[in-house]
Amino acid sequence: MLSDGSKKRKHSVNTAVIVINSVYSNDCLDFFNQKHMSAFSNAMQQLDSAAKKLGLDAVVVKKLKEPNYVHEFEIPMAMDDGSQKTFKGYRVQCSNARGPYKGGIRFHSQVDLDEVSALAFWMAIKTAVVNIPMGGGKGGVSINPKELSQSELEKLSRGWVQKMAQHIGPNIDVPAPDVNTNPQIMDWMVDEYEKITGDTTRATFTGKSLEHGGSEGRGTATGQGGFYVLEELVRALGMHTDGTTVVIQGFGNAGYHFGVLARVAGYRIVGVSDSKGGIYDPNGLDPEAVMKTKQEKGSVINYESGIKLTNKEILEQECDVLVPAALENQITAENATNIKAKIVLELANGPTTPEADVILWSKKIYVAPDVLTNAGGVTVSYFEWDQNLKNEHWSESEVFAKLEPIMKDAFKAVWDAHKQHTVDLRTAALMVAVQRIVDAMK
Repeated sequence: MLSDGSKKRKHSVNTAVIVINSVYSNDCLDFFNQKHMSAFSNAMQQLDSAAKKLGLDAVVVKKLKEPNYVHEFEIPMAMDDGSQKTFKGYRVQCSNARGPYKGGIRFHSQVDLDEVSALAFWMAIKTAVVNIPMGGGKGGVSINPKELSQSELEKLSRGWVQKMAQHIGPNIDVPAPDVNTNPQIMDWMVDEYEKITGDTTRATFTGKSLEHGGSEGRGTATGQGGFYVLEELVRALGMHTDGTTVVIQGFGNAGYHFGVLARVAGYRIVGVSDSKGGIYDPNGLDPEAVMKTKQEKGSVINYESGIKLTNKEILEQECDVLVPAALENQITAENATNIKAKIVLELANGPTTPEADVILWSKKIYVAPDVLTNAGGVTVSYFEWDQNLKNEHWSESEVFAKLEPIMKDAFKAVWDAHKQHTVDLRTAALMVAVQRIVDAMK
């Protein structure tokens, strides 16, 4: 239960940051697990699977499941038309056993405590998989940012920092962009943080613009890291690059950059989709030409060739590699039996449910999990933080020269665990990460 003080603050008109210490987290867990196909419940199922294989003590597992702090707050804001509105903000700080909390801030209408908590846990796992000295956190605001003007978006961004400033910092918690947030928003946030605290390192936020301390290569890092993982997995499975077919669900930043890299390397991109639908052409698509169409006409479905499909249909097309690069829970028990790929490469966070994982593994479809595959983004965020603290700026070639061995070493650790324990790659990745976190907790 929350303390009486927390209850009062929770129900006040201008809610202050509510900090729920981990001693109260079982109440949070009860709430999370009531939700059908809960994102947090999915994450906990995956943790249980890894913990069982590692033979972890129940007390240790319980501690891993409890976020250190949960922050919920309201952001009051004057709108351009003079009206007053209040938006719900969140930050969940899951684990800092291996370093400062690390994870994005998303602006999306579906943001809630369940989603943010699951993503904070995944960030703790992700940073441990790639073995960088960071922990896991996640934040957000429940809002459709497309309904805000530029000035309102800036007010909202600064408002989030005003509520969280005392709970973040270069050695405490380092947020970054996520869904519907970008370098401009990070620039506003770091500026607000500097005004409030006087900190001039710019290391509290990553994913900033280059002129405000951002890192070279950050825009393509997630796709680049995913590509390194694909290359290693294809090699491990004895497959050949040339002619290997790829379908990408989600043609945003990560999906697009991954597609360009894959095509240059010899893979054939046969399907892509965005929020409005997808296109499929077994003869191959040019990602750059498709993106040009999307930018000019609003969607990939307006591309001149290929058959038009729904996002559900694009997942079930013939291909060797399926790349879900959109939102959570895209591959479920309902459609997993229809997946025809040999590899599912998760560029999105949590696109495959635990039930679907079981089905895919029974079909010997290798799922390269999100906590490994899309960790290029957080790794380059770590590089940005490191550069800010050292007052350095690395070239893009330096950034990728540092990223490649980290991603390849992470894949090797996961692949070795998979072979040693005869488990799927997600369980292997969790085993690697959880063991590293447990070791740091001692």
